[in-house]
Amino acid sequence: MTERIGLLCGWEDSFPKAFIEGCNKVPGIEADFAKIGGTAERFTSPYRVLIDRISQEVKHYRFHLKAAALAGTYVVNDPFWWSADDKFFGYSLVQRAGVAVPRTVMLPQKDYIPAIDKHRSLRNLEFPLNWESIVDHVKFPAILKPADGGGWRDVTVVKSPAELLRAYDASGMNVMTLQEFIDFEEYVRCICVGKDRILPIQYSPARRAYVVNDNDDWIDKGLYERIIKDSVTTNTILGYDMNSVEFAIKDGVPYAIDFTNPAPDMDIWSIQEKYFHIVVDWMVDFAVKLAKDKSKTMTDTYRWAKLAGPQPDPMARGK
Repeated sequence: MTERIGLLCGWEDSFPKAFIEGCNKVPGIEADFAKIGGTAERFTSPYRVLIDRISQEVKHYRFHLKAAALAGTYVVNDPFWWSADDKFFGYSLVQRAGVAVPRTVMLPQKDYIPAIDKHRSLRNLEFPLNWESIVDHVKFPAILKPADGGGWRDVTVVKSPAELLRAYDASGMNVMTLQEFIDFEEYVRCICVGKDRILPIQYSPARRAYVVNDNDDWIDKGLYERIIKDSVTTNTILGYDMNSVEFAIKDGVPYAIDFTNPAPDMDIWSIQEKYFHIVVDWMVDFAVKLAKDKSKTMTDTYRWAKLAGPQPDPMARGK
C-alpha cells in the first residue's frame, strides 16, 4: 500500500524539490505538493503526513490542517500549537524547564484598532506603565521587538529611556517585548528535526548568514552538548517536529534567543550546501517513518479528538 506525503510551501524552491524527490525514492511512498480546495466538515485526507511550511501566511491552509489532524493525518508542525504560540510565552515556558533565556518584559500595544475606545475599552490596562520597574528588570542595552516574532521585523536596540520610548511610540499596534541584550561571544542556530535531531551551525547575526565549518573545534564540547540538550528540551515542550533554535553565548552560557520557528529556513543558499543535504535527509527520513508507522497519530493529544471516530467523506460520494 502506498502512503502519501504532502508538502505545503510558498516561494521556497530548493528544499521542496529535494524533499519530494527524496521521499519518492522510498518504496511505498508517494510525495507531492499537497492540493487543498474546499474542505467538508467530514472528509478523509488523502495524505498520511502533511509537512506545513506556509500556513502562517495562508489562513485557509491552517484551518484545513486542523481538520486533517482530526481526520488522522500527522501534520508537521502541529497546527493547534502553532496557532496558539507566541515568542513571549515561549520564553516563559522554556525557562521553567531550565533553559537560559534573557530577562524579558512584555509590553502592551501603543495603539489599537479604531473600534477600541482607549477611555472605556482599556480599563484593565495599567496606565501609565511603570517604566522604571521595567527598565530595572531588563537593564540597558535592550532589544525591543514584537512578541509574535517575524524575523528581524521591527527590532530595535535601545540604550536609554529616551531611545526606548521613541521606539515604543513608533511600534503601532504590535505587542512588544523588551529583552536584555546579550553581548554574545558566539552565536549558534540549530536546525531541528523530529524534536531530537539537532544540527548546530555557527551563525553571524550581523551578516544574517550561516558560517560553514570544516571541523568541530569551533565550539567547546561541553557547550555543544548543552546546546543539543536545551534544543531537545525546547522542541519537546513546544511540541515542534521542525524548528530552529538560536543561542547567543556569553560567559559560557547559551541563552535561547529565538526558538519558536515552526517553518525554519531550509533553503540551500541560506543554510549552505553542506548542511542542506543533512537537513533534507533528516526530513525525508522523519516524514517516511511517520507515514509508515500507523500508530503515530495526533488525535491522542487532544481531548476533543477522542470523542470523534472516523467519519465518511461526503464530497467523495459516488466517486
